[in-house]
Amino acid sequence: MRYALIVLGALVALVLVVVAVGAMLPVKHRASRQIKLHQPAESVFAVINDPASFPAWRGNVKGSKEIKVEILPDKGGHRMFRETGADGTILYEVESVVPNKRLVTRIADPSLPFGGRWTYAVLPEGDSTTLRITEDGEVYNPLFRFVSRFIFGHSATIEQYLRDVAKRFGEDSATVTEA
Repeated sequence: MRYALIVLGALVALVLVVVAVGAMLPVKHRASRQIKLHQPAESVFAVINDPASFPAWRGNVKGSKEIKVEILPDKGGHRMFRETGADGTILYEVESVVPNKRLVTRIADPSLPFGGRWTYAVLPEGDSTTLRITEDGEVYNPLFRFVSRFIFGHSATIEQYLRDVAKRFGEDSATVTEA
């Protein structure tokens, strides 16, 4: 019984330390990664700007039990879609589009413990294109903030997305770099 209480006390202390550290971390963060693809900018932009096709090539959508991207009616002139994947169900709003150059999406569900936006920059370089994604994220829950910062890393989802884009084009050896 005594050892069980010691173990329980240690676990409670560990959780309290994790929450305290998470509470000291900033709610907002910025992460940016990029990948160079041997594709024209128009082709890259067409792939990232077509949420209906995500289940065919996105790993975290494909790997979930329910593979689904639902295209919703526009709201205030902005495209909306709901994605069901490994991270659950998330509502997105397309904030702005500059064809073949820039796309900005944002999480449009205020009930989630996280939020923010992704800015996709499509940068042509001769016969190649660099796709740069910058996440301006927010993690509201201190426990999730700790996990996001120290366990998963703020850039993990961006890196997986970029690897998935590369695989979509058959470029499995493309390297994700810090932007």
